[in-house]
Amino acid sequence: MMRQAGRYLPEYRTIRNRSGAFLDLCYSPEKAVELTLQPIRRFGFDAAILFSDILVIPDALGIPVIFKEGQGPIIKPISIDEISLLKVDNVLSHLIPIFETLKELSIQLPSETTLLGFCGAPWTIATYMIVGHATPNQVPTRLFALEKTTVFQRLIDVITEASILYLVEQIKNGAEAVQIFDSWASLLDQDQMNRWCIEPVRRIVEGVRYHVPHAKIIGFPKGIGAYYKDYRRLTGVNMVSLDWGLPLSFAQEIQKKGPVQGNLDPLRLIAGGKVLNDGVDMILESLSSGPLVFNLGHGIMPNTPIDHVESMIKRVRDFKGN
Repeated sequence: MMRQAGRYLPEYRTIRNRSGAFLDLCYSPEKAVELTLQPIRRFGFDAAILFSDILVIPDALGIPVIFKEGQGPIIKPISIDEISLLKVDNVLSHLIPIFETLKELSIQLPSETTLLGFCGAPWTIATYMIVGHATPNQVPTRLFALEKTTVFQRLIDVITEASILYLVEQIKNGAEAVQIFDSWASLLDQDQMNRWCIEPVRRIVEGVRYHVPHAKIIGFPKGIGAYYKDYRRLTGVNMVSLDWGLPLSFAQEIQKKGPVQGNLDPLRLIAGGKVLNDGVDMILESLSSGPLVFNLGHGIMPNTPIDHVESMIKRVRDFKGN
């Protein structure tokens, strides 16, 4: 379940309230292991998702990231001169604590529980690095990419190279599959979609598989609508994660070409009751012939009742098929 280790769990909040900066949790193997395991102990999910954040990549590139309560991530906006000086030399050494977390998780997790790693897609990471925080429709970054294309390409190239190194090392340290999150992909027109969303992810997949030929890679380009149709073929990912806005009939067409993951609206999980059951049933009745990984269509929200999560899991597991 996307963001399954997080603020909706009281045991997470207990550790968070006793800790300092959010990234300190990500860089503390002991705490990150515990936070990854909490939802597995409580719900018995089929997969454990590494507790971390997509913005460890700019942090590892020397662009410090802080998280402010109620505001989310804050980064000092990167300048053109700083983009020209970016190097990936220290990325892996900076991220050693995360690899230690994965190594320990691969020991502690039940053998039947898959261990998933992840990173942010270059376009989504770049949107934060250009502006310093999320903005409505990411207008400043889109304009920067249009007006300073050569400089922006350099930024995308560095993030892509860093992401390859990061994912390869995740797999070497125990991740059985990895996911690439492109949360802001929906904002791009056709030309920009190809250039900033699809091509960088294709290069990441190719780069990871150069080192790990049979690497299992999931792509989640949130909200790209009709572009989902060719996303798997163009990028080379094994599985496509779907957001809740995608018609299930369209999802069935994508599923004919390979595994899909998704795509329950997280608000149904908050609402619970009949609307939750109906949402679960619609997905399972449409996609359960597989291959399908049932999941949310984006991250679980902090105010989600735990008993609704339990109800969703039970309904999925009790489903008998068509």
